[in-house]
Amino acid sequence: MPRIGINPSRNQNVSYSPPRVTVAVLVYAPHQAGYFQHRMDVTRLTLESILTNTEEPYELLVFDNGSCPEMVAYLQGLFAQGKIDRLVLSAQNIGKLNALYRIAQLASGSVIAYSDDDVYHLKGWLPAHLEVLDTFPNVGAVTGFYIRQRVVMSSDSTLAWAKSSADAVERGLLMPRKWEEEYMDNSGRTEERYQSEVAGVEDVVVSYHGLKAWVSAHHFEMLAPKKVLLEVLGEMLVEGWSDQLMGRMVEMDDRMDAKGYLRLTTYAQTMRLLGNALDEEVAALAARDGIHAEAAASAKPRSGLLRRITGNRKIRNGIQGLINWLYGLLHQSGRE
Repeated sequence: MPRIGINPSRNQNVSYSPPRVTVAVLVYAPHQAGYFQHRMDVTRLTLESILTNTEEPYELLVFDNGSCPEMVAYLQGLFAQGKIDRLVLSAQNIGKLNALYRIAQLASGSVIAYSDDDVYHLKGWLPAHLEVLDTFPNVGAVTGFYIRQRVVMSSDSTLAWAKSSADAVERGLLMPRKWEEEYMDNSGRTEERYQSEVAGVEDVVVSYHGLKAWVSAHHFEMLAPKKVLLEVLGEMLVEGWSDQLMGRMVEMDDRMDAKGYLRLTTYAQTMRLLGNALDEEVAALAARDGIHAEAAASAKPRSGLLRRITGNRKIRNGIQGLINWLYGLLHQSGRE
C-alpha cells in the first residue's frame, strides 16, 4: 500500500532540552529469596531517596539488568507515573560493566550520576557532587561516601596532583568512627577484616579554591563526566563485550586514575550504603525525609541480654572469631 500523506514530524525540531545531569540507577534482583529477599525494599528506598532529595534538574534513567517480574512491574509502574524518565529493561543480565557502558551511551546529560540500587541519597547530594566536579581540575569521578582503603587504590594521580597543586593537604586518621562502623555494617565486614584492610593507611583531605574533599573514590556510586566514562569504558570494551557479571569495576577505576583524572569524595557525607536489608537506623533516616521504610525483621535490634551482647561490636566480633575457629577445627578434623 502506498504511503498516504506526509509525516507531520518532518522538518520539525525536537522540543526536549536535556538537563546537565542524568541520574542513572542499575537494578538487579533475579528473585526475592536468600540474598535478594529484601531487594525490593532496598531498591525502592534508593529510588525514593533520589526522587525526594534531588531538587536540581535531572533526568532519571533506570537500567534493569534482568530482574524478576515483580521488580520489573514496580519499575514499569514508576515509569507510568512519570517518576522515571527513561527505563531500559534487559531480558538477561548483561553484566555490570556492559550495562554501565550502555547507560553512558544512552544518558542525555553531559554528567552522569551513577548509583547501584542499594544507596541512600542524602539531602544536598547532587549540588555537593557538582561543586567538587566544578571546582577541582580534571575530575574523573566524585563519590559521596568516603572509604579509607580506597586512598591506596586508583588514587595515584590524585595524590600526585595534591602534592603539587592543592592549596592545602591534611593527612592522618581523619575519618569519623561512625562512618567506619556504617561501612562495616553495610558491607558485611568484621572489625578484624576492616582493620587489616586499612592498616597503615592514612586519610588524605585536599583543599582547593576554598573547597575540601577526600582523596579517593569508589564505583558503587559516582558522578562523572559522560565523556570520561565513554572514554574509559570504550577502551575497556573495545571488542564490544565483557563476559564477567560483576568484575572489572576496579579496572575501570585504575584506568581512570592512569589517565590522570582526579578521583575525589565530597567532604561531607552525602550518601549512605544500605546493604541488602534495611535496618531501623536507615528507616528512621528515611522517615526524617518524609519517606516510609520498614526495617527488615532480621535487621531489627534484639531486646534484653541478647541485644546488649550483639550490640557490642567487640563481643560480636569475638563470637564470630570463635565460630570461625571452631569451624576451622572441625574442618581440619574432617580432613584428617
